[in-house]
Amino acid sequence: MTRQVRRAIGIEHIELERLRDDVGILFAALQEAIDTLTPPAPGEWRPPVDLRESSEAIEVRVELPGIGVEWIKVILTNAELRIMGEKRQRVPRRRARVHLCSERIYGHFQRVVPLRWTINAREATAELQNGVLTVHLPKAIERRGVEFQVPVSFIETEE
Repeated sequence: MTRQVRRAIGIEHIELERLRDDVGILFAALQEAIDTLTPPAPGEWRPPVDLRESSEAIEVRVELPGIGVEWIKVILTNAELRIMGEKRQRVPRRRARVHLCSERIYGHFQRVVPLRWTINAREATAELQNGVLTVHLPKAIERRGVEFQVPVSFIETEE
């Protein structure tokens, strides 16, 4: 028995694209969960992150107390936002006789936020205020389904 495979057209094609996009979002969420549960490498730490979405933008807030702008690097690709840097331990001017306790974390840090949205990278901004890094990622204007008039020019041919 031969099975015929027919090509999806019209509404079926649109539904298949939606399903593909939904599966992509699901895999991105799973990857994000795996990254969150994986412990950082020795000598690294992960600062806490808040992620908020509005209709116009995505806002990422990262707690980075005691870290200057010169020690922070923010990289944006079409798939992820990567925030990395280093928190250095200050060397005291006078040596303490006895060091009782140290709960603060020092060393390299990195957080990766998978992007499930189309971002306008040219308008992205980041600012550090009171130990909180705020990254503003404007969403790109959705162009699917928008109708554009394409001008047609006439070119005369010489005979």
